[in-house]
Amino acid sequence: MFFYTSKKLALTFIAVFAALLSFAQNKTAPATFWWNDAIFYEVFVRSFKDSDGDGKGDFKGLISKLDYLNDGDPNTNTDLGITAIWLMPIMQSPSYHGYDVIDYKTIEQDYGTNADFKKFMDEAHNRGIKVIIDFVMNHTSSQHPWFQASSDSTSAQRDWYIWKKTSPGNKGPWNQQVWYPKNGSNYYGIFWSEMPDLNYNTAAVKDSMFDIARFWMEDMNVDGFRLDAVKYIFEDGNTLEDLPATIDFWKDFSSYYKSVKPDAFAVGEAWTNTAKVAPYVNDSALDYCFEFDLASAILNAANYSSTATLKTQMDKVIAAYPHLQYGTFLTNHDMNRTMTQLGSNVGKAKVAANLLLTLPGVPYIYYGEEIGMTGSGADENKRTPLHWNNTAKSGFTTGTPWRAVNTDYSTKNIESQQVDQNSLWNEYQKLIALRNKEIALRRGSYKNITANTSSIVSFIRQYNNENILVVINTGISAVSDVALSLTNGEITAGTYKLNELFGGAASAVTINTSGGFTNLSLAQIPAQSTLIYKLENNTSTTLENQAQKIISTVYPIPSTNEIFIDYTPQTSDIVQYSICDVLGDIKTSSSFTASRSGGKQSISCENLSTGIYFLNVFWKEKKEIFKIIIQK
Repeated sequence: MFFYTSKKLALTFIAVFAALLSFAQNKTAPATFWWNDAIFYEVFVRSFKDSDGDGKGDFKGLISKLDYLNDGDPNTNTDLGITAIWLMPIMQSPSYHGYDVIDYKTIEQDYGTNADFKKFMDEAHNRGIKVIIDFVMNHTSSQHPWFQASSDSTSAQRDWYIWKKTSPGNKGPWNQQVWYPKNGSNYYGIFWSEMPDLNYNTAAVKDSMFDIARFWMEDMNVDGFRLDAVKYIFEDGNTLEDLPATIDFWKDFSSYYKSVKPDAFAVGEAWTNTAKVAPYVNDSALDYCFEFDLASAILNAANYSSTATLKTQMDKVIAAYPHLQYGTFLTNHDMNRTMTQLGSNVGKAKVAANLLLTLPGVPYIYYGEEIGMTGSGADENKRTPLHWNNTAKSGFTTGTPWRAVNTDYSTKNIESQQVDQNSLWNEYQKLIALRNKEIALRRGSYKNITANTSSIVSFIRQYNNENILVVINTGISAVSDVALSLTNGEITAGTYKLNELFGGAASAVTINTSGGFTNLSLAQIPAQSTLIYKLENNTSTTLENQAQKIISTVYPIPSTNEIFIDYTPQTSDIVQYSICDVLGDIKTSSSFTASRSGGKQSISCENLSTGIYFLNVFWKEKKEIFKIIIQK
């Protein structure tokens, strides 16, 4: 346990200042949350790793490969480095995919037991990995005991689903059948006859589903939810999606799960255009939703150099949502895989990865995307077993896999690509490491930069005094004499060194009095390549390194119910602080006015249990951190 705890502490330091203090942001930095520091990896447990040879992935297999996703040590380079996991459905279901649930409080038997899941959660958290689960609230399986009871017209649970004596005959949003006959009546199911919709006009249904959310947060310790099909909770005649009552429902759900676990969150799947997705976020219904229009724009930019469309979509996204509150991705389990859409072109796949992991938003990587797995057509083809190595069955199982592995596993596998420095896997790893390291790429604002070449996507990410300039050539040809311009970047005027973060040649830029620059010249950018620069001002860097420390002493260590800090600010000002645990969760936060002459401040630790914590102090854009130990 000490091995992983030590690694977890190290991982915390990577993003500790940003991950914790949304209340203590600089004036120029809007509020953000822990998930804005996360890089998610979408896992289909059935296809990830089989531990017992039955051909189906399971939690024991997933646990055995957690070190591949993140071993908890930022100094190693054999793991991918993701910091959060989205698990596709894991609850008991009669189908391979799990989106038709028959028991919401029991792990799918193919995947193991509830005890296996709890072990997985412990191991994930020990490595600093957050975990969210797919929660299907719109419908259940037709085999669920609730529906079995409801199909009897005399049952007390009759109104748990939507029944009509005579079918209204209306079709669904994509002209599909939505009414199905059973026992002389008709029930409603927007997706399929075997997935009847729940009736949330019945209070007992809402109470039961909310309690299931409580169970997963409290009893199983999950960090949040991916909510399936959020558009379809309520219907009104022929209007079957996006009703005001549906948004109100998600507001209630949000209030509920926050009351149970304040730092939990939910991301919604509202598969529609940006304008229709925005109300689910702006009306405080959900923490954020996936941005499908942006996903298409990123892929089209990588595939066809459609940079103008991407820039336009980014402007829409920035205007549509609260700061950074949207999920970004390339493809997911319902879509033809990224590499298939990109024609198996590795260069295009690298462009897409660079866009995903440098643009703002909360990024999600679909399992196997990092090695260029392909898949299209039937959903099962998009969810085939992960390729671990080039041995028979790709190292996924010793038995017969539930779905045949792709035939290209001999070249597209993790083991082979990890040792190839030019591989797609290594491109993902270095980008993930960079995003984990640079706060501006996680929490920074976005400003488009004008380029004189149509294949170039360029922008600047800014957080407080940190500025990172990204230049991506999406084209299949190298470009020369690239000129970049930024009208107003809100950067302090002066001359800055452009330090290329992946080891490329350094450059320089002069920031004008408008906080921007004109005609920044880059001699040549190779085809399908990316340059990422950090602006460094030698003068400001020196001053920062010489910045006065406000806190002279933190004591006693260990503490019980109270700690004291001695401070010497030499000027009166507000000091903000928080105490967080090793997973980055805020346990207490407040502020005080530090007198010019210095003094002592008491901070209560009564609500903290025995363990290791971090005290984070913010003062005049300066940051200090101290490890504290509580013993009770």
